[in-house]
Amino acid sequence: MSSRKLIIWLGEGSEEDSSILGGKGANLNRLARLGIPVPPGFVVTSLAFDYFMESNGLRDKILGVIKEYVREGKPEEYEEAGKVARSLILNAEVPKDLVDEVVKAYTELSRRFGVNAVSVAVRSSATAEDLRAASFAGQQDTYLNVVGAEEVIKYIKDVWASTYSARALAYRDEQGIPHEKTSMAVVVQKLVNTRSAGVMFTINPVTGNGDEVVIEASWGLGEAVVGGKVTPDRWVVGKGDLSVRDRYVSRKTLMVVRDNAGLTREVEVPQDLAVKPSLSDEEVVKLAKIGIELERIYGYPVDVEWALDADTGEVYILQVRPETVYSTKKARQAVGSTTGGKAVAKGIPASPGVAVGRVRVCLTLEDARNKMGKGDILVTKMTNPDWVPYMKIASAIVTDEGGMTSHAAIVSRELGIPAIVGTGNATNVLRDGEVYTVDATHGVIYEGEVEGVKAESKAQAAQAVTTQAGDIILHIYRSIRTATGVYMNLGVPEKIDEYKDLPFDGIGLMRIEFVLSSYIGDHPLYLIDIGNEEKFVGKLAEGVAYVAKAIYPRPVIVRFSDFKSNEYRQLRGGEKYEPEERNPMLGW
Repeated sequence: MSSRKLIIWLGEGSEEDSSILGGKGANLNRLARLGIPVPPGFVVTSLAFDYFMESNGLRDKILGVIKEYVREGKPEEYEEAGKVARSLILNAEVPKDLVDEVVKAYTELSRRFGVNAVSVAVRSSATAEDLRAASFAGQQDTYLNVVGAEEVIKYIKDVWASTYSARALAYRDEQGIPHEKTSMAVVVQKLVNTRSAGVMFTINPVTGNGDEVVIEASWGLGEAVVGGKVTPDRWVVGKGDLSVRDRYVSRKTLMVVRDNAGLTREVEVPQDLAVKPSLSDEEVVKLAKIGIELERIYGYPVDVEWALDADTGEVYILQVRPETVYSTKKARQAVGSTTGGKAVAKGIPASPGVAVGRVRVCLTLEDARNKMGKGDILVTKMTNPDWVPYMKIASAIVTDEGGMTSHAAIVSRELGIPAIVGTGNATNVLRDGEVYTVDATHGVIYEGEVEGVKAESKAQAAQAVTTQAGDIILHIYRSIRTATGVYMNLGVPEKIDEYKDLPFDGIGLMRIEFVLSSYIGDHPLYLIDIGNEEKFVGKLAEGVAYVAKAIYPRPVIVRFSDFKSNEYRQLRGGEKYEPEERNPMLGW
């Protein structure tokens, strides 16, 4: 019998356990410990996976299979290797003591909800998952609405097998993650009775605007949004004032719901819900607040999967992982735009850039296998993780369905490939084998090679060279110190995002007047008068911290305000405390 930690309940794992909970499990355990609402459950740790693999002598066998089949990195090589590796796992026996531990935990989870067999989600949690530089979005399997101990064991094995699927093998090679270093934990959680679900980014994933929260949602389980099966509703919320800056309500054609026979099924959205927003503005703001708090906890922009309970209205957090493009400075800068040409399709710009190539309309993976060549434009209804090997060789990706938080969008941004999603009709209007120009910065597809694209490509290349040259200059500057320090003045805190990579030693003067006007907006005496002085302290600290964090460990010197009457009278409540005068330097 194994003496290892095979099962850990969410909220009960320590920091030391993080390495055996996998990326998803560690994040959910941390949130549960902090009191963030996550569905109750337990983790079958990576030690359990290792125990299973060792008991059956599988580790070396599978590494040998990968080495034998994957020689040139072709999609078909990954498919063959994945097929053999998965078969080895699915045909192996799970040690009896491990089975007993899982059954015991599942029985206890069911007891807590007063049922014999609770409906659960069985979710992958790889040890190389949810990294700052690689999200592993959908690379391993997850199964929803699993009922009964035997079924839970069965789908745990399926999740283990997905560690070596073609898509996971290709993705790890793309990200430079060794296969021998990978292990798999499995999260088992009560399935939320979902009314609406979706994805939230605490940074705009297309523009990189760190002052915006982007929320996408649809009816039913979140699988429809994450998998790009539906073009979701979308809201853009400003972090500062929590105002809804942009709102898009789509016509939602399908939803994913529980199947009474087990797992899930797709059904048509009822007519009265098809064009109705899947969230109210109040629910959108509630979600945005949670997202901002999660970003504060983690210290960087995050990608959040969430679900809204149909019975209680409670928001449950299903997954938190780092945003992997802008927050790690991997995003490509879009330069200029295309000019001229006949626009034949439009959609949501999901990964910026421009590409020219021959369209390959692929409705199935078999189509992709037979048609796709390096540099072709992949056009399909939607993608899932199985499509990754073909996405990697495409010059651009266009889908009929999906939003900016769908699988196609997330993976395209990570790969640095231009992508347009949610076109609605690209597979019908684009002709197979014809040349098109994809302007994914603006979400437009043009016939033929549009004039000016080559010039833009050169501009992008020149910008890359300029960026490289800038990095060299910064390196030289930071290596050779000068006797006189170079300090910069700063007003508006957000401007530090534009200036932080310039060669300077720190902020010599940060004026809090701009923090008062842009972050706080209320006169400090007014806040004291209404008993909300904590807002002043918190927001002032937030503004200073925003700058300090961006340039750490360089110093920030803050100048406190002298409360000039003509400026502070304009703040909320200021007319009660400040005289009306045009120039306080002349007195009153």
